[in-house]
Amino acid sequence: MELELEALRLPSDNRRPIVIAGPCSAETEEQVMKTANELAMKGCHMFRAGVWKPRTKPGGFEGNGEKALPWMKRVKNETGMLVATEVATPEHVELALKYDIDILWIGARTSANPFAVQALADSLRGVDIPVFVKNPVNPDLELWVGAMERINQVGIKRMAAIHRGFSSYDKKIYRNLPMWQIPIELKRRIPNIPIICDPSHIGGRRELIAPLCQQAMDLGFDGLIVESHCNPDEAWSDAKQQVTPDVLDYILSLLVVRDETVTTEGIQTLRKQIDELDNELMNLLAKRLRVCREIGQYKKEHNMTVLQTNRYNEILEKRGAQGVFCGLSAQSVATIFETIHEESVRQQLEIINK
Repeated sequence: MELELEALRLPSDNRRPIVIAGPCSAETEEQVMKTANELAMKGCHMFRAGVWKPRTKPGGFEGNGEKALPWMKRVKNETGMLVATEVATPEHVELALKYDIDILWIGARTSANPFAVQALADSLRGVDIPVFVKNPVNPDLELWVGAMERINQVGIKRMAAIHRGFSSYDKKIYRNLPMWQIPIELKRRIPNIPIICDPSHIGGRRELIAPLCQQAMDLGFDGLIVESHCNPDEAWSDAKQQVTPDVLDYILSLLVVRDETVTTEGIQTLRKQIDELDNELMNLLAKRLRVCREIGQYKKEHNMTVLQTNRYNEILEKRGAQGVFCGLSAQSVATIFETIHEESVRQQLEIINK
């Protein structure tokens, strides 16, 4: 599937990927201008700031609204940078266009709501402006694709996807789980969509921004949108995930941007080995499932339940330990065997219910 897209036509210096930087929130005119000037001095071409800030709970700083838009316009006029902000309602779109905002993005909470996305799409009909769509809060690829299709169908042709990770009840390392397989699948399904990584929201902590930026580049992402503040520790929102323009410039200077188009005979040989091993894996998996179907028939004849919890736990424990011994992570092995077990159960249920 492909969307009807045109090139973004965004400025860059050819040494770096697309980079959009600026504070989480436009707090004061002084803070906005100080951050923007520092970023411009570091060669940044695009400035971002939240004018309207949807917060998880009421009572926090929710943005200055229209009051902050003249500050954004001043950034544009005085630094020459393009300016970007999030919109969540048709009224936001109208005001952003009134103040000559260059790039709009749709946030994760909004992209999860088809009614809200359609209202935004209708307000953008006939407008030529880049629109970036963040992934929904939950890991739902269809919802993400649907949001982009709604925007594209009203004539917006300069688009990009922003990967900001997915919410999880079980918070560990990341604020939002990267779940890289979802943007990878998005790129497979819509090859012409640029994907921009948001390491600030994925990591939630400034020390994670650098490795997440590099990981995004290693996966072939097209750009980065990073929260940068002139005084991060005093930020009115999301202070822990913002970095100074100096630190951001240092992070970007260390990035290794790889060329995905370069191929050699050596890598083709290795890929052929991968294909041969994949064929072996498929044959082994087919044999395993054939045995599982025989077990299903046995369970039917002896009136046994399909799910045998103790046996399933034994498999996960044994294969997890074996995976670690072989240099794999226990979690990766568990994920693989959970999928295999799910298919085994499905096939055994078919046998039992015939």
